[in-house]
Amino acid sequence: MKSLKILALVALSVFFMAAGNVLAREQIRIVGSSTVYPFSSYVAEEFGATTKFKTPVVESTGSGGGHKLFGEGVGENTPDITNSSRRIKEKELKNNIEKGIETIEVKIGYDGIVLAQNKDSEDLDLTRKDILLAVAEEVPVNGKLVKNPYKYWNEINPSLPKREILVYGPPTSSGTRDSFEELVMEEASKKIKEYGGKYSKIRTDGVYVPAGENDNLIVQRLVKDKTAVGIFGYSFLEENSDRLKAAIIDNVEPTAENISSGKYPVARSMFFYVKKNHLGKVPGIEEYVDLFVSEKMIGGRGALKRIGLIPLPKSEREKVRADWQNRKVLKIEDLK
Repeated sequence: MKSLKILALVALSVFFMAAGNVLAREQIRIVGSSTVYPFSSYVAEEFGATTKFKTPVVESTGSGGGHKLFGEGVGENTPDITNSSRRIKEKELKNNIEKGIETIEVKIGYDGIVLAQNKDSEDLDLTRKDILLAVAEEVPVNGKLVKNPYKYWNEINPSLPKREILVYGPPTSSGTRDSFEELVMEEASKKIKEYGGKYSKIRTDGVYVPAGENDNLIVQRLVKDKTAVGIFGYSFLEENSDRLKAAIIDNVEPTAENISSGKYPVARSMFFYVKKNHLGKVPGIEEYVDLFVSEKMIGGRGALKRIGLIPLPKSEREKVRADWQNRKVLKIEDLK
């Protein structure tokens, strides 16, 4: 009888584990954007220090990599939250829906993409066209597209310094790369007839160097190399303003004011996405998100502003909190 009781209890516990699917894990798992990573890590540390819950595990996998991991399904071995420096793509949300994932979108603020360089380097005043011609796989010459021959900035624009073009930038898995291609390359190329529309293919001859998902590695390279420029989020420029400075783009300097007002042309929104299916199963997810969207964190004088996040307007912050409190699930039509 005793053996039967033990077997029954084991079977019952296995049943509940399978039914709950994620009950075995007691620590929030977060993946995604390297740009959102510092903000998410800050909130995670504060959350672990001030609540009864364990400090969440935050991994920098890139926005694309994060959405892929998040979209694998529901269960203990999948992330609860993915950070993203761009909005989720329609195909990614469709995948989530097909996998039975209920996705909650949380917008946290704004960021700008900067072209940064060593503080001692000569100033760069660039247009988006200049940047396109520096990094594109093909460029227009004599009315047709040819393989990019440019090696120096002054070959693109005589007003620019005679300085080797060397760009450290994000890899294809990065939301920063997606945003850079859209806001810089596609915007500039659609005004150049030879491209015949939007163009975003980046050269692969060593002039553009994919530098992985750790933006701090780009910072380190710029500190050592006064020739190079690096592409990353404004928050990393803010953190390293004693060592780095940014190029002006289309006559606008990347400042918090210019980014939040939309004046700076390479600005974007920051997000994270929550797996509603995991709420109530992995302890602390609701409380973590409550803390993240609080005025203490994302407000006009919030802690995340001090490390480079550009706050949303008050009315938009209130809407973000209301949608979260209602656990609003994102639908395909919301992306239209």
